[in-house]
Amino acid sequence: MSPFQSIQWTGQQLRLLDQRSLPQETTYRFYDDAEGVAIAIRDMVVRGAPAIGVAAAFGLVLASQQSSTADAEALRHQIAIAAETLKAARPTAVNLAWAVERMLAAIVDPSLDVAAIQATLLSAAQQLYDEDVAVNRQIGLNAQALIPQQANVIHHCNTGALATVDYGTALGIIRIAHEQGKQIHAYLDETRPRLQGANLSAYELQAYGVPHTVIVDGASGFLMRQRSIDCCLVGCDRVTANGDVANKIGTYNLALAAKAHGVPFYVACPISTIDRSLATGTEIEIEERDGREITEIRGQAIAPAGTKTWNPAFDITPAELVTAIITERGILYPPYGSALEQVLTSPSISAETVDCA
Repeated sequence: MSPFQSIQWTGQQLRLLDQRSLPQETTYRFYDDAEGVAIAIRDMVVRGAPAIGVAAAFGLVLASQQSSTADAEALRHQIAIAAETLKAARPTAVNLAWAVERMLAAIVDPSLDVAAIQATLLSAAQQLYDEDVAVNRQIGLNAQALIPQQANVIHHCNTGALATVDYGTALGIIRIAHEQGKQIHAYLDETRPRLQGANLSAYELQAYGVPHTVIVDGASGFLMRQRSIDCCLVGCDRVTANGDVANKIGTYNLALAAKAHGVPFYVACPISTIDRSLATGTEIEIEERDGREITEIRGQAIAPAGTKTWNPAFDITPAELVTAIITERGILYPPYGSALEQVLTSPSISAETVDCA
């Protein structure tokens, strides 16, 4: 396990590592109701698509345990209300809704009484927690076929153990490469406006002893021109049926720069992040956040008062800019429509590549 845990169930409360205070302070916050967990997700105490999904799952556990009703149907109704509150906290990442719906599906059996509903939800949340660790590690192992023994990579945002239960997706690939003895160096986009790359990814890689360098977001293209870069590695918050990718704002720019310089652009993607209900990225709801994230840095104003802002939290990278999508069930290459369908409908897939070209 990582030297820190973003999410931990104590038996009665959910403990979250407050990522807003990193790297200066390591602060844990405790939650005992679903509304509190929803606020933690919205305010980015916990962030990262897999992590907020698991946090929401335990939010529903808390909703069931905090209820005073002795009627199973009344409890289901209360849980359904909590589920909507949790899903609304951040709309772009599909893992949030996916995890909540999976939790609700676990308690549809009408024969379950209140105690059984509570026990079933706890078991389902713990299963999501354990699966996330296994899935992320497998993504990292699968990706090693794409990572040379000596590698320089560019990473955007934070996709490591802070964004998941452990290992992470794209950053987990870098971590596992390092653990396998590869000479890997990560260039970390600072990732404005919330600086997840500078604050969080650098924090993680320092803890693991992985060589890394922080760059401003706008430097990636010039870096590719000046130095030998083997690939770009990013995570994702949603992948549509055609392979379009929603990820942290700035990902699209990085993909365009990679295309211009002939650098492979790889997306690390748990299959829970694939949303085939949406045909293309144009259908994804993009969360817009408070403009003060742009005009202030930790409360310090950096723009004149009254400055107008536009602050989308995510952007869409078209499928044609994505070299490969790395999942726990294999590596997918374009065209992605058939590859995504195959990887979702064939749980037995274990090969390193799923090439449906």
